[in-house]
Amino acid sequence: MTRRRALLSVSDKTGLGGFAAALVRHGYDILSTGGTATMLRDAGIAVTDVSDVTGFPEIMDGRVKTLHPHIHGGLLARRDNNAHLAAMREKGIENIDLVAVNLYPFEAQLTRTDDPATLIETIDIGGPAMLRASAKNHEFVTVVCDPADYGEVIAALDADGDVGPALRRSLAARVFARTARYDAAIAGWMAGDDFGETLQVTARRAQELRYGENPHQRAALYTGGAARPGVASAVQLQGKPLSYNNLNDTDAAFELAAEFTAPTIAIIKHANPCGVASAERLADAWQQALDADPVSAFGGIVSSNVSLDADTATGIASIFTEVVIAPDASEEAKAILAAKPNLRLMLTGAMPDPQAGGLKLKSVSGGFLAQSRDNGHITEADINIVTRAKPDAGQLADMMFAWRVAKHVKSNAIVFVKDSVTAGVGAGQMSRVDSARIAAQKARDMAAHHGWDAPRTIGSVAASDAFFPFADGLEALIDAGATAVIQPGGSKADDTVIAAADAAGIVMAMTGMRHFNH
Repeated sequence: MTRRRALLSVSDKTGLGGFAAALVRHGYDILSTGGTATMLRDAGIAVTDVSDVTGFPEIMDGRVKTLHPHIHGGLLARRDNNAHLAAMREKGIENIDLVAVNLYPFEAQLTRTDDPATLIETIDIGGPAMLRASAKNHEFVTVVCDPADYGEVIAALDADGDVGPALRRSLAARVFARTARYDAAIAGWMAGDDFGETLQVTARRAQELRYGENPHQRAALYTGGAARPGVASAVQLQGKPLSYNNLNDTDAAFELAAEFTAPTIAIIKHANPCGVASAERLADAWQQALDADPVSAFGGIVSSNVSLDADTATGIASIFTEVVIAPDASEEAKAILAAKPNLRLMLTGAMPDPQAGGLKLKSVSGGFLAQSRDNGHITEADINIVTRAKPDAGQLADMMFAWRVAKHVKSNAIVFVKDSVTAGVGAGQMSRVDSARIAAQKARDMAAHHGWDAPRTIGSVAASDAFFPFADGLEALIDAGATAVIQPGGSKADDTVIAAADAAGIVMAMTGMRHFNH
């Protein structure tokens, strides 16, 4: 029986020795190049150098080694085409029946350097050419581009002595998806502009979800783009698989918590915060965030911007919580949450940078809307106090807190804050006045729930994600007890709104930055 030939040339050598040994066991002769050949020989596996097949040495620092008819003819020839077979005999070309190639790590290099010379030399040419040739001819050639697929191929060989057509086609599809991602990363780097003439977007399915927002919708989680700590890269330590809505809400919660440096807890329902608090102790922040709206917090998502401790975990475990996400957790905290088997604990290893750039996409009929991430950031020095009344230190701190929270509330957004704790949140209303009234009503409801003498909006500050087109929205905040308001400004009615603030004797700060969130 004619022996089969496998060409192995990989950058990632994970699992290569075992894979090659299995191929030899199933009657394959091994062809290889460079460092891959050296590694295999060191493992005691007989290897034929590709240069011995081509009759041509590697040249130009390895830029040219497999781009040769004796290689690509062996990959592309149809075994059922007499003309192809005659050409092979005439030119002395032999079949190559299996190819295992993974590419120079361009994407990984891109995260480490922006040096053009280094990146150019990390662009693989021969690897994609062999992968694409083999994938095109997958009726006859098995192609593997990921070490994770070695086991699947070995299992097929062990079971049937060969790789069946269905698996060969599946592996070929994975190759074209891989080379598409690879080329997109290179094209994006070379274009140097997220908003170039062509939008290159590739992603890899990380998880198939049970359904989307509703049971009749399909859904999956895909990973891709710039590395960023968060839901897509988090390790889930316990609990059942996450749903589409879980992932969407958890992402919103974690991005909100990342806005703060002090220990902070954010509790989210339907992508909006129902309670956010910062404190010196994380457990205190948890209790304050919960007290802000314990009714809405039931079945919510909890995020922390620091490692979870045992006291905080005990508090979280006291109510029904869908997901907890944090950069880390103590062993005690993990053990406490493990007693709640349906609770999902996700650890990210780090917090995302709220000021980092990035691209956000939304599908529309017939296309996509693309925009840069809302990484807008202001400091106390950036705000303009436009009223006669000036803020004290507490009001200023609470205005900055409220502004950061408002950035993550669906528009129209109003957020009341007192002592670094949300007092009432109005989200997603068509009228800014209605958002203000809802936020105030939430605060009154919480006062009744807890038996407080007055709602926490009395003596609070408030933030609005966009300007007030009329004074009525501001007046609703004043009626609720706000003593200071922070908003972007920029309305034709700014003078009227400022006059209303002065008439009420409250502080008004303008940021010059809007935070619409749809």
